[in-house]
Amino acid sequence: MTGNPTPEAGSARHRIIVMGVSGCGKTTIGDLVARELGVPFLDGDSLHPLENVAKMAAGTPLTDEDRWPWLATVGSELAAAKDGLVLACSALRRSYRDAIRAQAPDTVFLHLHGSKDVLKARTEGRSGHFMPPALLESQLATLEPLEADEPGVVVDIAAPVDQVVAEALAGIAAAVTAAVGSPTAGAAGTPGRQFDVDLQAAPFNLDGDAVAWVESTLAGMSLEEKIGQLFINHNNDYSPEYIDGVLDNFHVGGMRYRPGPSVAVQEHIRYAQARSRIPLLVASNPEMGGAGSCDDGTFVSTHLQAGSHPDKSIAKQMGQVAGVETAALGCNWAFAPIVDIHYNWRNTVISTRSFGNTPEIVVERAKEYFGGISESPTVCAIKHFPGDGVDERDQHVVTSYNTLGYEEWNRTYGHVYREMIRHGVQSIMIGHIGAPELSRHFRPGLADADILPATLSPELLQDLLRGELGFNGLILTDASQMVGLTQAMKRKDLVPATIAAGCDMFLFFRNPAEDFGYMLDGYKSGVFTERRLHDALRRILALKASLGLHVKPVAELVPPVEALAVIGSEGHRAIAAEIADKTVTLVKDTANNLPIRPETHQRIRLYGISGGSDFTRADPLAYLDTVKEELEDAGFEVHVFKTADQRAAAGETGVNFMSVISEEATGDYADKYDAAFVFANVKGFAQEAAIRIKWSTPMAAEIPWYVTEVPTVFVSLNQPNHLIDVPMVKTAINAHAGSREAIRATIQKIMGKSEFQGTFNDNVFCDSFDTRL
Repeated sequence: MTGNPTPEAGSARHRIIVMGVSGCGKTTIGDLVARELGVPFLDGDSLHPLENVAKMAAGTPLTDEDRWPWLATVGSELAAAKDGLVLACSALRRSYRDAIRAQAPDTVFLHLHGSKDVLKARTEGRSGHFMPPALLESQLATLEPLEADEPGVVVDIAAPVDQVVAEALAGIAAAVTAAVGSPTAGAAGTPGRQFDVDLQAAPFNLDGDAVAWVESTLAGMSLEEKIGQLFINHNNDYSPEYIDGVLDNFHVGGMRYRPGPSVAVQEHIRYAQARSRIPLLVASNPEMGGAGSCDDGTFVSTHLQAGSHPDKSIAKQMGQVAGVETAALGCNWAFAPIVDIHYNWRNTVISTRSFGNTPEIVVERAKEYFGGISESPTVCAIKHFPGDGVDERDQHVVTSYNTLGYEEWNRTYGHVYREMIRHGVQSIMIGHIGAPELSRHFRPGLADADILPATLSPELLQDLLRGELGFNGLILTDASQMVGLTQAMKRKDLVPATIAAGCDMFLFFRNPAEDFGYMLDGYKSGVFTERRLHDALRRILALKASLGLHVKPVAELVPPVEALAVIGSEGHRAIAAEIADKTVTLVKDTANNLPIRPETHQRIRLYGISGGSDFTRADPLAYLDTVKEELEDAGFEVHVFKTADQRAAAGETGVNFMSVISEEATGDYADKYDAAFVFANVKGFAQEAAIRIKWSTPMAAEIPWYVTEVPTVFVSLNQPNHLIDVPMVKTAINAHAGSREAIRATIQKIMGKSEFQGTFNDNVFCDSFDTRL
C-alpha cells in the first residue's frame, strides 16, 4: 500500500486505538494498519482480566466497574509504547475513551463503522471468540460516536479491506497532523489557551435574532457598562435607593440577594429589573428546594438526602420545587446542583451538600435535579470546579485542594463534569480550590508556591475546562470574599486576574467602588485583553438571551404577585413529607433497641446538641421544641436536659458544669428514664475548616455515658459523620433535616410504625472500627 499518506515512521504519535463494536474488524484492520505504520499491534481483549472474559463468554454485559481497570491497562500499554502501538479496543463510550486519553493523551481513534446488517452477518460467522452475537444489540445501544473534539477518523467497513485500510491511514495522518498543529500548554507561566464562544452551539443554542441582540448590545455598551456586566452583586439592602446606586454606578450584569419574605423578595427583583438597562441575571441558592431563596420557601431535601434512597426521582422533585418557587420570585439562575463528590468523611462543607461519595451517584442525581429545575425558566450553575470533597478544609476560610492525579481526576470529577456538560448545563461555578497535579499536567515543573486556586488558574479553566472538557458555557467565580481566594494575592491583582484566567463573571463585590476600579484598571493595564473581555461579555449576554430575557417586556421579567401562591404550598410540603419518610436512614441498631414505644418506654430523657449559631443566626436549638412536641403527640413523657449555661440563662443560680454532671449521672438514672434520645442538629460552614460535635463543657453530662443505663437512640438532623464522636451509641439514625416532616417521620420509625427506607455509604463510619459496633 505504498503511496498512502502515513505519519512519519516511529513517531511517538503512533498511538492508535482501533475502536468499534464486535464484528467490525478491529483485529484484521488493526493488524494491517500497524504493519503499514511499522509499529506493533495488540488486541485489547488480551488485556481483559479472567473475570471479564468469563462474564462475556457467559453472555453477561460488562459493567463500568469491570471496565475501568481494563481501560487503565489499555491506556498504560499505549503510554508505555514509546515507538508507537496500534491497539484494538471497543472504546464505545466517550468516558471510556477519556479514560484511555487520561494516560495517553495523544491517542488517535480509528472508528470502524458498519451498518447493523453488516455487523450481524460478520458476528454470526465468527468462531473461537468470546463475544456472543447476542451482545451486538447491547454494544450498538452503548456506542457513542467520536465527537468533534476527539482526534480520530471514522471509516465505513462495507468497502473492500484494501480501501478500508487506505482510508484509515489517510485519516490517521490528517488527525496526527491536526494534533501536531494544535496549541498546547507549555511550561510554568505560560498563559492558557483562549477558546472563543460559539453562540449558536450548546449550551446557548441561540438563533440568528438572539445572536444579533448579543452583538448589538455589546456594541452599544460604554466601557464602564462592559466592566460592570462582569459583576454579580450581593444585594444586602432591599431599598430602591440601594438598587439605584448599584445599577447607576456599577452597571452589574447579575445579582443575588439576602433572602427575606417572598413578597419582599419579588418586589425587590421587580424593581431591579425595571431599573436595569440590560436585563439582569437574578441568582438564588436553591440547594434544598425552595428553601434558601426566600424565608417561606419549601425545604424539600438536602443533596445527601436526595442520594440516600434508590428512588432517583427525589432529586428531580427537589429541582422541580426549586424551579417553580424561585421562578415565582423572579429568579432565573440557580446556583445548583452541587456536583462535588464526598470522598473525605472529615469534609463537612459538602457532607450534606453532595449527592454521595461516587461519581455515578453524583451524575445520576445531578441530571435528575437539572431535569426538574429546567422545567421552569431557569438556568443552572453546577459547582465547585475542579471539585470539593477530597480535602477536609473549607474554602470559605482557607484555600483547599483537590489532590487527585490527572488520570484519577478524569475518572471521577472529570467524568462528572463531562456528563453534565453533555447534558446541557449552562454555567459552572469555580471553587477557590487548588489542584496541584492537574496544574502540573498542563504546566510541568510548576512550583508549590505557584499553585493557585482554580479561580486564578488559566490551565484549569482554559486548557482543561474549555479545552479538554469542551465547555462552551459561562464560567463564574465562587464568592470573592472567601479566604480561599483572597489569601492568594492582593485584591487589586486578583479581581482582574480571575477574568484573565478564564472566568466570565465575578461573584460579589467586597467594596463595590474598589472592586469596580480594580477591574477597570486591570483591563486598561492589559491584565486581560479586549478579546477576553468581549468573549466574557458575549457569554453573559448569551446566557440572558438563552432565557429569552432579551425579548420579554420589562413588565414580564418578574411574575405577578399572585404567582407566589406556589411558595410553601400544601402540595410542595406534601412532597417534602414524602421524601422525608423515604430517606430517614437507620445506620445501625446493633443492640436491637428498636422499636421504642410509649407502651414500653414511657419516660424519655431528651438531649439536644447543636454546633452553635451559624451565619443564618437562627436559634440553633429551636428544633428541640419540635422534637418534644412530636414525641409528646406520640404519647411519650419527655424530660428535656438543660446544660449549665442554659439553666443559668434561665435565672438559676449556683449551677456549673460539675454540679450538672453530679445531678445527671447518678445510679438511679434508669429508675427515672426508660430511654434516652439524642437529637443533634450540628450544621453550618464558612466559620470553621471542619464541623464536629462540640459538647457544652468538659466531660459534659449530655455525652452519651448513659448508653450503659438505658436504650439510647442518636439521631442526626444534619451531618452524617457524628459516629466518630459518639461511637458508643448502638442505635444511630440519619434523619437529614430538622424539618417537622423529617422529625415526625423519624419518630414514627423509632416506634416501628413505618419502615426505614433510607440508604447510606461507608462515610458514616468515619474509617473507624468502633463506630460499627
